Amino acid sequence: MIKQLTIKEKEIKTCAFTGHRELEEDFSLPLMKEKINEMVKKGVEIFYNGMAKGFDLISAEFVLSLKSKNPNIKLIACVPFYGQEKFFSEEDKKRYQTVLKKADEVVYLSEKYYKGCMHVRNRYMAERADVLIAYCKKQTGGTMYTVNYFQKNYPEKEVIFL
Repeated sequence: MIKQLTIKEKEIKTCAFTGHRELEEDFSLPLMKEKINEMVKKGVEIFYNGMAKGFDLISAEFVLSLKSKNPNIKLIACVPFYGQEKFFSEEDKKRYQTVLKKADEVVYLSEKYYKGCMHVRNRYMAERADVLIAYCKKQTGGTMYTVNYFQKNYPEKEVIFL
């Protein structure tokens, strides 16, 4: 008799991140690292990252740090438009450029900013992810939009809240 996999037992290979640009005091870097490590142990090979300052850059940097021990994992930088980093601090601009250079692939979703381009980026990542890791503390904004989109369109997939 062939065992059928339930939705939760389904093999997962891709993970996306969504989180706030400003991290609150309750943000736990060790918890984020633990959850990403769990994804790698479960077989996730591709991580989609929206490249915003805050949670996105922190999670991208950690995924990149894992590549020396796990060369099969890949970071896909999903940039909503060219020049996204224009209003970042100088420190965050440097971090952003370093992550872009080390990413396995960079996907630019638009040549320029337009209203709604961040949502296009968020849907792009959600549509490709088997699981979503979310640092979502507000009931409004792009992070909440992404969580809602993912849960509505992919109810069989898991959101891991930090």
